[in-house]
Amino acid sequence: MPLPPDIELGPILLARARQAIHHEVAGDAAPADDERLADRGASFVTLTRSGDLRGCIGSVRAQRSLADDVVDNAIGAATRDPRFPPLEHKELDNLRVEVSLLSEPSFLEFADEDELVALLRPNIDGVLLFAGCRSATFLPQVWEQLRDPKIFLAALKQKAGLAPDRPANNLMAATYTVRKWKESPS
Repeated sequence: MPLPPDIELGPILLARARQAIHHEVAGDAAPADDERLADRGASFVTLTRSGDLRGCIGSVRAQRSLADDVVDNAIGAATRDPRFPPLEHKELDNLRVEVSLLSEPSFLEFADEDELVALLRPNIDGVLLFAGCRSATFLPQVWEQLRDPKIFLAALKQKAGLAPDRPANNLMAATYTVRKWKESPS
């Protein structure tokens, strides 16, 4: 994903995400087109209020322009995260936006759980886990809460709807890294 090296990407993505949320929730102006973000990109938008998760939606594969991906994921985090009710106008003032830009996933080769755990790089890797039609991902930021790779992997299996003790030898996994930007606390 060749993005222009001469732009400060973080502030552009954060402003775009916030404007998309305000457009959806408060009826403010929609984000304008931005040719600098025309290349395909995969992003996650994470929303927090008072330090607590308030929504997180994203894409793990670059299938549309980064401009469109950030807008759709920002709106999704605000209104479609199944763990939370849609964001209300009164919540906008205390909302903190984070945008993560994902690298292309790299599939891992492993024979068993121990080999998979050994391949994971805590605080660096986001992890995708696949089992048939079930899948789940954790951004690298999740390592802050789940520091032990075995616990991290068990929780990711559970998120995918699998038993946490399911053997890894019949699963597929991929890792990716992120560049992330977070709004300053208000």
